Amino acid sequence: MSGSVTLVGGGPGQEDLLTVAAVRALLDAEVVLYDRLAPHDRLAELAPGAVLVDVGKRPGHHAIPQAEIEALLVEHALAGRRVVRLKGGDPYVLGRGGEEVLACHRAGVPVEVVPGVTSAISVPGAAGIPLTHRGISHLFTVVSGHAPLTPDELGHLAGLGGTIVVLMGVNTLPSLTAGLARAGMAERMPVAIIERGYSAEQRTTIGELADIVTTAGRARVASPAVVVIGEVVRLAHDGDASAAELMDRAAGFAAVAG
Repeated sequence: MSGSVTLVGGGPGQEDLLTVAAVRALLDAEVVLYDRLAPHDRLAELAPGAVLVDVGKRPGHHAIPQAEIEALLVEHALAGRRVVRLKGGDPYVLGRGGEEVLACHRAGVPVEVVPGVTSAISVPGAAGIPLTHRGISHLFTVVSGHAPLTPDELGHLAGLGGTIVVLMGVNTLPSLTAGLARAGMAERMPVAIIERGYSAEQRTTIGELADIVTTAGRARVASPAVVVIGEVVRLAHDGDASAAELMDRAAGFAAVAG
C-alpha cells in the first residue's frame, strides 16, 4: 500500500475556521505533524486514528529543523501511511509549504495541498481592519518580518501605497518602521499590531509609524502577532483605544474620505 502526504492549512488557530476538506483529511490521517499555530487543542478528536507529532517552531527555538520535518513526511509516506502536515494559516503563505511539496516530489510521494484561511487577512479582519476599502486602499502587500528588509524593498513598499501586512514582524518592527520613514512614509501613518488573533487573549495595539515601537514596548507586545500599516487601520472597531480616541480616529477618517 502506498502512502501519501496532505498539507493542510489550519487557518489562524480557531478550530471552526478549518475547511471541510481539512476536517476530512484529518479524519482519514494515520500520522499528523502539526505546528504550534495550527488548531491542535482537540486534535486527538479531529484525527482519532492518527499518531500526533508536535513539530512546532517557536521564536528562538526550532523543535525540529525544517529538513527533519520534510524527512519525517517522506519516511511515513514511504512506509505506506496517510500523513497530514497541519500548518497554521495557509501552507503557501510564508509557511514553507512549497519546500515540503518539493521534498515529497523528489521522493516520489503523492502530495496534495488543502488551502487554509491565512492570518494575513483573517487576523486584521478579527480586529475590524479591512485590508482594502473603497477610497482608502485598493491593494495590500504581505511581507515576512522574519528578517530586516533591504533599503530597496523598503523604498518599494513606501512608494507602493495601499496596506502593508507583516507576519512574524514583532522583533523587526523597529528596523521596519525606521526604514519606511526613511523611505518617505508619513510619520502619522496608522499602525496596528494584533496579538494572538482569534484567541481569548486577542489584543490590538494601535499607534502611528513614529511612535508604534514605543507604544508596543509599553504594551509589552509579543508574538504571535500581525502588523498592519496603512490608512485602513483608522477603520478598526476593536482595540485598546478609549472611546474618545475612537471618535478622533473616526473624525480623521471622515476628513480623509471627504
